[in-house]
Amino acid sequence: MNSYHFESHSFQIPVMGTGFSIDAPLKVAKYGISSVISLVDDNLIEQMRQFHSEKNNLPYSPIRRGSEDWRAKRITSYLNLLDDLVKKEVLELLESPFEEGSEITSYFELLPENHLKQEYLKMKGLPEGEERSLLQKHLRSQVVTGSIDVNIMTKLDTVPVYKGKELDTKYSSAISALRGYAKSKLNSAMIFSAGINPRLFDAISQYKDFLPNVLGKLKKRIVIKVSDFRSAIIQGRALARKGLWVSEYRIESGLNCGGHAFASKGILLGPILEEFRKGKQKLIETIGGAFLKSGGDSRVVENGFKVTAQGGIGTAEEDKFLREYYDLDGTGWGTPFLLVPEVININEEHLNKLVEAQKSDVFLSQASPLGVLFWNIKNSASELLRKSRIAKGNPGAPCVNKFAALNTEFSETPECLASKSYQKKKLAALMKEKLPLKVFEKLKQNILAKSCICHDLAGAATKTLGIDKKAQIALTPGPNIINFSKISSLKEMVDHIYGRINLITSEKRVHMFLRELELYIEHFRAKFEDISLGIVVNEGKKQLIEFGSNLLDGISYYQELTERFFEEKKDSFILSLESLKLEVLDINKKVKSLNC
Repeated sequence: MNSYHFESHSFQIPVMGTGFSIDAPLKVAKYGISSVISLVDDNLIEQMRQFHSEKNNLPYSPIRRGSEDWRAKRITSYLNLLDDLVKKEVLELLESPFEEGSEITSYFELLPENHLKQEYLKMKGLPEGEERSLLQKHLRSQVVTGSIDVNIMTKLDTVPVYKGKELDTKYSSAISALRGYAKSKLNSAMIFSAGINPRLFDAISQYKDFLPNVLGKLKKRIVIKVSDFRSAIIQGRALARKGLWVSEYRIESGLNCGGHAFASKGILLGPILEEFRKGKQKLIETIGGAFLKSGGDSRVVENGFKVTAQGGIGTAEEDKFLREYYDLDGTGWGTPFLLVPEVININEEHLNKLVEAQKSDVFLSQASPLGVLFWNIKNSASELLRKSRIAKGNPGAPCVNKFAALNTEFSETPECLASKSYQKKKLAALMKEKLPLKVFEKLKQNILAKSCICHDLAGAATKTLGIDKKAQIALTPGPNIINFSKISSLKEMVDHIYGRINLITSEKRVHMFLRELELYIEHFRAKFEDISLGIVVNEGKKQLIEFGSNLLDGISYYQELTERFFEEKKDSFILSLESLKLEVLDINKKVKSLNC
């Protein structure tokens, strides 16, 4: 059995909230599929450790909040449990017979049409005998385990307060999560998202698993989510100078993804991928040079790095085009897997809400206390409860976990923007400002929009599994969810990704590049309205003009790309681009008339 890596499949399942994918590796790793779990919520992690320990008749000893280094220890213990359980599953898979419905048969049936799949199909066609037995033995030796990867939002790095006392910074959220992962047995990847955190990046090199061993191999790999090529250069070089190698640059669409949406300055995914395609050599020379200068192992540089992309991919054709034209090493499929209860945690009620979701139900909200745009769905239990509290004159949520308690505007003790305490004080302060009614209402709605996503994103697991029957569930699908309305099995979704079947149910689905462009135009219009009202003060006319210019450059790029590569629906693609270009030009005209 080979050790963890991610070569058997061309896709991985990205992190989805906290509860949705918190134990996804137990569902997919044995089939060679890599997935990512969030390390934000150590309370959920501890609950899941208890749940899976008891489910598997294993001893469980609680790690209580307030005990020495509790957050890191909870994370280490849970990750070690996952590692043990996945290894047990893989051993059982390897011992299963090559027959209809067996685990090892499922493993090979899920594979893409690669060389190993062809060997498997050849074996199936052989009669019983020595040749068939030898080929089966060879196939078993080629089984790989999907990587149990983890994610840290770098900026979510609060220092916990326990019994009224702020703890040492070494116990901060991100640093503790890093330590918890670093001390685990996992041979996998740590994904850093949301940019540079100097304190966090400084801490990585103290853990030997992130450094090359005597063979020049890395037990724990570093993956960074990046918004563009410049970000990859900056972050990759910053880590290389510390003797740390980035094994993968994971490019994510700014708006066409689930959960938090880190919008770019109007730079679209296609042009970003083009820059990576053309600049790969520059990236390896720049990062490799800095790494070697810091004393890094040349064998690590020779192994290179991966470049992958995710966000809004919906068809096998899109997936194939991204991998082949942009020379990507893989893709990420997130939102469609929300309709695969075999893989993620979700109860029947909310699964049906996703099945029935229409375009008007899925919206880009101000719900996140982090001040980052956040994909939401109008009728989730979490969103309905937020509205109910407002209707009763009691807005805001109890701040249970305090993972997003970052604001010190009204208190020396950081508060969460979604908390009752903060919203009460912020609304009172807003009333005193005597603003124009339209501005007041917009700012008021932005305050009230904040939701307790720390607790409610865990609800997908805790409520579904019966751990916390009172939990609320927040849904954070990307806009791609409206194109899928069929509850699917893992096999069906993998078959869809590889083009063996089609699960798209929307006849009106547009190409992922066009959908992202539409989202950016909506965002452009919203930014213009906020600036024209004076609501946004840190951006102005110059930034808006740059935003519009980037959109027009992106449209020109897609027009050229369409002429060269698109055959099917080429005319409709070009017509859509022309129509969207007119929208951008119209907003540009309004921007230029602004007096700011």
